[in-house]
Amino acid sequence: QVQPVESGGGLVQAGGSLRLSCAASGRPFTNYNMGWFRQAPGKEREFVAAISLSGQRTSYADSVKERFTISRDNAQSTVSLRMNNLKPDDTAVYYCAARLPLEGPYYLAPGIAEYDFWGPGTQVTVSS
Repeated sequence: QVQPVESGGGLVQAGGSLRLSCAASGRPFTNYNMGWFRQAPGKEREFVAAISLSGQRTSYADSVKERFTISRDNAQSTVSLRMNNLKPDDTAVYYCAARLPLEGPYYLAPGIAEYDFWGPGTQVTVSS
């Protein structure tokens, strides 16, 4: 199995930027599709972005398209989430997750239940 651990969260003003990182230890990182999710207070956890094994395919929630960018460095076993033009609605705990791509290389899972391994999360707070 793989164990993700997130870092890079913090407090930022609206319109600002943050870069989250996720380091994954354990099994070969290149075996796993990776995803970012978030959970705001009082709300359910939701999909943010996902990336394929090679990093060539990405998928985003409509709410973050054109503002967030997911990327991965397989040599360093890390996945990142660059967040630009942050809004107060982006305030949440952000989670990194990993899954084996059992459906093949073209499917990027958006569902929480589709991911096998989760990090503890990192808090992002956007002030207005």
